[in-house]
Amino acid sequence: MIRIIALIILIIPGVFAAFGIKLMRDALFLQISPLLFNAGLQFIVGLILFIAGVGFIGGYVVHRDRKKNLVTRPKRRKY
Repeated sequence: MIRIIALIILIIPGVFAAFGIKLMRDALFLQISPLLFNAGLQFIVGLILFIAGVGFIGGYVVHRDRKKNLVTRPKRRKY
């Protein structure tokens, strides 16, 4: 049950990212959405949705990998 909830939590930002890509593509081809009245505004909203969706999924993956000690932090050189 918990895995299904986790999957749903990851699917929702993926849908937002896909919708953001669609909005950006439509703005480039000047197919204005009825909700957004300007191509530039539509592109900006699509970019924000895309970055937010991909950022959430990427943050989740990094958090999970750090929790399982799969990611090592870079060591700093002492000069």
